[in-house]
Amino acid sequence: MSGDMMVVIQSLITTTLRMSIPVILASLAGVFSARAGIVAMGLEGMMLSGAFSAAYVTYITGNPFLGILGGILAGVVLSLVHGVLVIKFRLDQVIGGIGLNLFATGLTTVFMQLVWGNRGKSEMLNTIPSIKVPVLGKISPLLLIALIAVGLAGYVLYKTVFGLHLRMVGENPTAAKTLGIYVNRIRFQSLIIVGILSGLSGAYLSIDHLNMFVRDMVAGRGFIALSIDILGRYTPGGILAGSLFFGFVDALQLVIQRDKIPGQLLQMLPYLVTLLAVVLAVKDVRPPASMGKVIEEKE
Repeated sequence: MSGDMMVVIQSLITTTLRMSIPVILASLAGVFSARAGIVAMGLEGMMLSGAFSAAYVTYITGNPFLGILGGILAGVVLSLVHGVLVIKFRLDQVIGGIGLNLFATGLTTVFMQLVWGNRGKSEMLNTIPSIKVPVLGKISPLLLIALIAVGLAGYVLYKTVFGLHLRMVGENPTAAKTLGIYVNRIRFQSLIIVGILSGLSGAYLSIDHLNMFVRDMVAGRGFIALSIDILGRYTPGGILAGSLFFGFVDALQLVIQRDKIPGQLLQMLPYLVTLLAVVLAVKDVRPPASMGKVIEEKE
């Protein structure tokens, strides 16, 4: 194998991993939301708010690690707002999520104008130091965090009492309540996890992936994460495979020569391939039984 081919393969692998990070984290967030019986339609807004908050905190402190904490906090706040809307006020989950996305888009645009004097992008930001790994070269430490999060999610969902209660709430909240489980408490605890993961996903985009905040920079990854949840059958292992698949196709469009194929078509490629995969798989997937239904239980 020629040296040039080895360089291309190495570049494809590292780019696949880099493009997969935000989708892995967002898809995990979607799994915890789904297991609580709530459609994570607001993932896009949580990620965008996390990206902006991480960029802003990094900008004013110069510390990207504090920026990550800021992004996580923003994600948790918006996730809990979504929870209040759909749990306490019984708002339709899809409508609540879409409203959250629109709110985050408008709010970040306004604050961009106030902070950086434009509505396009921020200044360049300090970033997280990379980790050097044999063969792969430099990778983001958030890749390791994302992979650890997958393992922890599997353990929490299938090996802990909280995970058992969460899955019961997602399948049959009425039966769970009869057994003495505090249904709404479990839901809000799950939404805190959703906020942490989605905020971290957004923070990666602004202070590690691009080193700046760009308007609407999430670019549909929140909706792709929902698709990958379906593709991965709402399991941590499945969403890891689905996210790597999306990352590979996304990386592939960066490697393919653009002089023969229109750039717009190549940019559509990862989204199109992922959605086609979901269409083929969706008939065999059964989501949690209570997901998407108007929440009626009171505590």
